Amino acid sequence: MSHRDTVSGGAAAIGAALYGLATSAVRRLPRDMSLTSAATLATLDRTGPRRITDLAAIEGVTQPAMTALVRVMEESGLVERQGDASDKRVTLVCLTEAGASYVRARRQAGVHAFERLIGELTGDEVETLAAALPALKHLAELESRDREGPKQ
Repeated sequence: MSHRDTVSGGAAAIGAALYGLATSAVRRLPRDMSLTSAATLATLDRTGPRRITDLAAIEGVTQPAMTALVRVMEESGLVERQGDASDKRVTLVCLTEAGASYVRARRQAGVHAFERLIGELTGDEVETLAAALPALKHLAELESRDREGPKQ
């Protein structure tokens, strides 16, 4: 087996493990809102105000579906619409303080869930994960950049 085959096989195994972990994490999240709504709030938290068309593309839904979703989140006080100072024809969707607080609480709940699981690992396993942090953070940056496209 060549070095390239070994690397490719390792990448597949790592990809499968990360995918399984991410899938399990999503299943454990509270079901107080749809995954698309939660993902949209998280996108706004990470990237700042966005156009509805941008949010629809990022989250993989149609523009009319995102418009309806934003309307519901607006009625719930999680987002608000504001004019774009650079182009008066454009409306941007922005997180409210309640929306930002929701994102922080949901993220913290996820962190605590993983902390509990990591607490069950051996010291060597924790050290191995800690050593992998730079690579994991870089993977997250690459995924985010690919999914979200250019920032407004």
